[in-house]
Amino acid sequence: MSTKVDLNNINLENLNQLTKEELINIVLDLKEQKGTHKKCVRKTIKPKLNRSFDFTKYQKRHVAFKLLYLGWNYQGFATQDVTEKTIEHELFRALTKCCLIESRQTSNYHRCGRTDKGVSSFSQVISLTVRSNGEDDSSELLYCKMLNCLLPKDIRIIAWSPVNEGFSARFDCGSRTYKYWFPRGDLDVDIMNQALQQLVGTHDFRNLCKMDVANGVVQYFRRIMSANVKICFENNQFSNNRNYDMCELTIVGKAFLWHQIRCIVSVLILVGQHKENENIFKELLNIESCPRKPQYSLADDLPLNLFDCEFENVNWIIEDESLFEIISSLQSSWATHMIKATMMGEMLKNMDILAINKINNQSEWLIQGVKSKMYQPLLKRPASESLENRIEHYTKKEKLKLECKDK
Repeated sequence: MSTKVDLNNINLENLNQLTKEELINIVLDLKEQKGTHKKCVRKTIKPKLNRSFDFTKYQKRHVAFKLLYLGWNYQGFATQDVTEKTIEHELFRALTKCCLIESRQTSNYHRCGRTDKGVSSFSQVISLTVRSNGEDDSSELLYCKMLNCLLPKDIRIIAWSPVNEGFSARFDCGSRTYKYWFPRGDLDVDIMNQALQQLVGTHDFRNLCKMDVANGVVQYFRRIMSANVKICFENNQFSNNRNYDMCELTIVGKAFLWHQIRCIVSVLILVGQHKENENIFKELLNIESCPRKPQYSLADDLPLNLFDCEFENVNWIIEDESLFEIISSLQSSWATHMIKATMMGEMLKNMDILAINKINNQSEWLIQGVKSKMYQPLLKRPASESLENRIEHYTKKEKLKLECKDK
């Protein structure tokens, strides 16, 4: 029968006199006491307080951010109610998480451009008021580093700049430059360039955009400062076939309409294919002779890029560490895509040898939609509803809404 040992009166001399069974009991008792002590300690640990960030303790300043993003996997730049997969959603998630702003509503936020689903940008600019260390730029928060740590890898802050309180990324932009890249294929680049010159100047672009009367856009005059297309990359993998060269369309303007660039590209491709003559833009811009937009498909969104937004008196500050990370990341992505392109290029080179007739459909995919076997010229196609009819329709609709509210 085991005996209970008094743990309080144990010393070295007593231990030598104890039996094996008594020593085992002492060890078990000590183990039990240790477990009880741990439970007590756990109970006494105080939970962490969820303290909100006190913005009143910090200064604020109005800044502009220049960012790049690859829009292929996003539903557009602007925030939407139906999806969180937008560039703005990711931006504001990062801005609030690192406590640079309290909320979008209180940040005096403006964006330079509103790119659509699939469209990318190299120089999108936003302006807003953020937390600051003060007016000394040299000791300012590392905005690029802070945000890039929280943003997805396909969205990156390139630079930032202090701006005055009244600065707006939207309204203070002097010009916007869009680029659109596409393979040469069987396109006549020279005649495309000739056609593009008809766009330069101030014109009514209602036939070269998607009219947005429902949101109050009823004026479609826009000014194009310059437009040109050139071969930007000669693909030496196909040394005897220039159809694999890459072309670059550049259009500079003050502001643009919804889908304006993609509509221009759609018509331009038809000119390059000799399906439309080089004066088609002139005819589409003549609202008296062509008051309604002919039906045609949009050009693909993938090659479109908001490449530059120009501002006066904005001095961009670049953080070297962040720039290194951005370049390294882009190089990795570039290498991945180039490996895939090179692999497919070698496949095509070997398959071209087998083909009896040469196939040059590199640019065919650019225009969306079903292609008819017999081409119908643009000006002979069915036309959409006129701008005047749309305005009348929405005016009546609003009147009906007001009448219903009054009742």
